[in-house]
Formats: sequence, structure tokens, C-alpha cells
Amino acid sequence: MSLLTIILIVLGVVMLWAILAYNSFVRLVNRAKEAWADIDVQLKRRYDLIPNLVNTVKGYSEHESSAFENVTKARAAAMGAGNLEEKGKAENMLSGALKSLFAVAEAYPELKANTNFLELQKELSDTENKIQAARRFYNTNVRDLNTRIETFPSNFIANLFKFSPMEFFQLEEAAAKNPVEVKF
Repeated sequence: MSLLTIILIVLGVVMLWAILAYNSFVRLVNRAKEAWADIDVQLKRRYDLIPNLVNTVKGYSEHESSAFENVTKARAAAMGAGNLEEKGKAENMLSGALKSLFAVAEAYPELKANTNFLELQKELSDTENKIQAARRFYNTNVRDLNTRIETFPSNFIANLFKFSPMEFFQLEEAAAKNPVEVKF
């Protein structure tokens, strides 16, 4: 075997590895984007449920307007949040506002028996669970991508093609330990 043949084989192996590494990064980025889209769908579902919930509770307790305003403001902030950090803060604020709304609802026994309220409560609880699962899926994909970007030798390809780490979607510790309570 000549030296030229060995050099060509080594170059071919390096090129093949570079192509496979690049494609792997593309796959990981797309998986993370898909996972974020799953979170976004569930958050939109949550945003859509909130006005119905507020209106249902409002019918029983008109004088609790500050709780309704807080939920409405928090919903608007969450829907308008730009980056991941803002989104996390806004979602934490929304969770807190929803807790106060459910605390208001606790004072009205006839509301707790209302079919619409019970159905909305069930839907919101289901949505919260789906958001949590989607967040775990997203964070797992981001972890895999970030690990790949930071490890040798794939970090050479990541730097060459400007793949950058993505942010995790995290909730504040208090919100993570105390999810929105929707049971009565």
C-alpha cells in the first residue's frame, strides 16, 4: 500500500466522520425544536382554557376582581414572552396567579360542584401534566445536544458549523415543587 493510498483512506474516514457528526447535530437541533413545539402547543392549550376558567369563577365571585386581573395579566405576559428565560418567569407568574384563582374558588362550594368548572379543572390538570412531560422531553433533547457540542471530538464540528448550546426550560424551584393545585 502506498503512502498516497493511506492518506486518501485517512482523509476519507475523517470526511465520513465529519459528515456523520454534522448530520447528528442537525438531528439533535431538530429534535430539540420539535420538543419546544410540543411545549408551545400545550402552553397555547393552557392559555385557551384560562379565559373560560376565569369566566366560570367570575360568575360566582364578582367581588374578587384582583384575582381575575392577576390571572389575565399573567396570561398576557406568558403569551408575549420572548426568550426561554422570559417564558419561564412568565409561566411561573401564571402558575401563581392560577393558584390564587383556585383559592378564590375554594370559598364557593356551589362553584366546586359546577359541571363546567369541574371539566375545566380536569382539562387544566391534564394540560399541566402534558406541559411537564413536554418540558422533560425538551430538556432531555437539549441536554443531549449540549453534551454533544461540548464533548471531544464532536466539539470541532460544532465550532466549525457554529452549533451553539440551547437553553433549558426551567421553572423556579418553588413552582416546580408546588405545581398548580386544581383539586377540591
